[in-house]
Amino acid sequence: MFTSRVIARSPKLLSATASRITSLSLSKPIYSIRPITCSTKLYKEDKRTPSAAGRALDNEKSHEGSFGRTDKTIRIEHPDESDHPPSKPIQGRGGLHFKRTLASFTLEGGVAVVTGGARGLGLVMSQACVISGADVAIVDLNKEEGDRQAQELMRHFQEENPGAEIIPKVTAHYCDVSDHVSVKRVVADIVKDHGKIDHLVTSAGFTENFDAIAYPPDRMKKLWGVDVDGTYFFACEVARHLMERKVKGSMVMIGSMSGAIVNVPQPQAPYNAAKAAVRHLASSLAVEWAHAGIRVNVIAPGYMLTALTGKILDDNPELFKHWTSLIPQGKMGQPEDLMGAVTYLLSEASGYVTGAELRVDGGYTIT
Repeated sequence: MFTSRVIARSPKLLSATASRITSLSLSKPIYSIRPITCSTKLYKEDKRTPSAAGRALDNEKSHEGSFGRTDKTIRIEHPDESDHPPSKPIQGRGGLHFKRTLASFTLEGGVAVVTGGARGLGLVMSQACVISGADVAIVDLNKEEGDRQAQELMRHFQEENPGAEIIPKVTAHYCDVSDHVSVKRVVADIVKDHGKIDHLVTSAGFTENFDAIAYPPDRMKKLWGVDVDGTYFFACEVARHLMERKVKGSMVMIGSMSGAIVNVPQPQAPYNAAKAAVRHLASSLAVEWAHAGIRVNVIAPGYMLTALTGKILDDNPELFKHWTSLIPQGKMGQPEDLMGAVTYLLSEASGYVTGAELRVDGGYTIT
């Protein structure tokens, strides 16, 4: 539909304007134009009704955009090792099964290294590798917890696969991923124990919540050291090993939806920036190492209900309501939701996929 509002002052102007409008491709020609007035009605200041925007700005708490802002009063520090709740292997996800699937999803015969593999998302992805046929080296700052979980994963596999001829080998190794010397040492230890490395999952990382101005610099450096430097150091050492063997390999870096969006209401600028760095690091290394047959991809989880996240939400119940209100699926993810994603990206099922980011966020980032 085409409409026009014209102020006509003379018959000639009216005639010319009407003729021009009639010449346009319209279903019906327009032969007349209704003049309008450009005068304004005067209101006294004290009788004006405040606009909706004005009322909202007067009361900022009720403003529609308030749910899209950070709240600097929210402060969450990453707990010490003694306060970190332990994780449990997922029940009923492994064992013998008779459902058909593509053989290319298997990791049999491979050795997978999982950093941060003793707890949370790292533990679940370690278990996914075991279920898919790989031997696994769990790397964690907490060696004792790593040893315990390595034994648990093998025990669960044996319980769910009675009579299995091949039992996966799961080992635990201490490493400070932010220290290059420590990374080089543990990679050498893993190669000594397992003979080789074929796959890498960089799950070591953590987040904290401080408003940017008040963020303690030493804690920010620690976060970047683990989340970014640790990812880079491990990827380079494993790539060096693969190139020396002249074999293909696959890596999955655990990023976050926070690398693409800004979480609310909790402030976490350094973490968001760190995960954006991991995202682009994976893309850069995917290109740089493509000639060697090394694929590098990213999984970007959304809000996942790990043991640690559960503990945080118990202390901050309003966060749970706020987070789930912004997720189209209306719920937080479970750690096991990453099992299929990591198996796909590590295996030959994704043989032509590199430099990609797979978001597992319940739709959070598409709204």
